[in-house]
Amino acid sequence: MALHRVVVLALTGLLPFELGIPHRIFGRAKGSAGEPLYEILTCALAAGPVRTDADFAVQVAHGPELLATADTVVVPASYELGPVYEEGRLSAELAAALAHIRPGTRLVSICTGGYVLAAAGFLDGRPATTHWFHAEHFQRLFPAVRVDAGVLYTDDGDVLTSAGVAAGIDLCLHIVRRDHGAAVANDVARRTVVPPHRDGGQAQFIERPVPQPQQASTTAARAWVLDRLHEPVRLADLARQEAMSVRTFTRRFREEVGISPGEWIVGQRVERARRLLERTDLPMEQVARETGFGTAQSLRKHVQAALGVSPTAYRRTFRATGGDPGDDGRDSANLPSPDGPSVDAGSVH
Repeated sequence: MALHRVVVLALTGLLPFELGIPHRIFGRAKGSAGEPLYEILTCALAAGPVRTDADFAVQVAHGPELLATADTVVVPASYELGPVYEEGRLSAELAAALAHIRPGTRLVSICTGGYVLAAAGFLDGRPATTHWFHAEHFQRLFPAVRVDAGVLYTDDGDVLTSAGVAAGIDLCLHIVRRDHGAAVANDVARRTVVPPHRDGGQAQFIERPVPQPQQASTTAARAWVLDRLHEPVRLADLARQEAMSVRTFTRRFREEVGISPGEWIVGQRVERARRLLERTDLPMEQVARETGFGTAQSLRKHVQAALGVSPTAYRRTFRATGGDPGDDGRDSANLPSPDGPSVDAGSVH
């Protein structure tokens, strides 16, 4: 069978790092016998050297006609999009190039590459994202697009977009996972030395006022609660760890973490649940108790809200990928959840 062909469109002013992401991620995806699962090729508006934002150019062998052969087209970011970025319209040359794309081709953008898809009309009425720094401008320029500046990537079936720079890795891994399953994507992630799934969204990277040096941190409270996720936790208990009032602690926590204490704790509990589901055969009621959700129903509610699948479906997908059965997953990572922690009466909100 012919390999799934990924064609990367290299535009003048491109970022070499982003240009390399599809080649690295899709190029490392292998089948059970070690066979490649994708063919990755690069094209430009004209074959030849393409200037980058660095002190070198890249030599591209193919012109835009290659787009007609693609199963997936990836548009990385460029710092020289001209009328696409300034006016929301394609240049004649770029429009002619995109006209080669066949109907039904999967379209992917990395960072400001989304401007190209939006200017071509591919994102009208669809969810999309881009680098948080450009999100407001992107929305103003393309009001028909449903911009979500808080996520690392969006998946609308045949059109997918990523946030800035490294979020392109998250999106490409997501595509590999969607195409070939978690085991293949996890193998690519290990070879690339990146997490197979990065929790949270762009909110954690948006610039915020830095707390003054004399202000106390909430680090100790976060470390304290990670050892007690299976117990009811009250906001007053957290504030006490830092010798702060509840009001001061809540404000300081938001400044440092970007979300409320309640959202953060639910995220930690979901992350621990993920690890237990992946690495143990514990029944759902016990997973719920170990993670502080109390009941299987509460566990299901929060896992579904955070991950988009039920705990049973998540375990079925990831349990076979391995891991140390003895690891209880207590080295959790950030994972904001849209639901506040309603696990225990009087718990953190």
